[in-house]
Amino acid sequence: MLHVDTASLAAVPANDSEKPVLPYLKPAEQPFPKMIGLEITEATPQRVRATLAARNELCRSGGTLHGGAIMSLADIVASCGAYLNLPEGAATTTIESKTNFIGAAKEGGAIYAEAVPLHVGRRSSVWQTNVTREDGKLVAVVIQTQMVI
Repeated sequence: MLHVDTASLAAVPANDSEKPVLPYLKPAEQPFPKMIGLEITEATPQRVRATLAARNELCRSGGTLHGGAIMSLADIVASCGAYLNLPEGAATTTIESKTNFIGAAKEGGAIYAEAVPLHVGRRSSVWQTNVTREDGKLVAVVIQTQMVI
């Protein structure tokens, strides 16, 4: 398993016997994930985990996290997973995403995302991301397709 150095968002080995899958996670290094405060906590080709603080700037009226912030978190973790499964020289982009909102996340808390592949192929991959609150309750389930380009 890889641990991710969140200061640089670079994949580093969990111990000396493991080698990083890739030297960095390009999707997580882009400006938008940094701006919203996303933190990658685990990244392997089989699973990507991240957390996002439900701070005021990401909330809607009523003190709940905006659906766009939830969807952004899910898109970023799935695209990181897709990226980790790419052949050398390829890139990825989201071509389809479906979100089922189950519950709300309140301002001041955090949400957690875990993306796992349902399919990894030569032309596309399909990822399921479960987003939960700090108490473990489900906030959203997102299924998305990443195209290999």
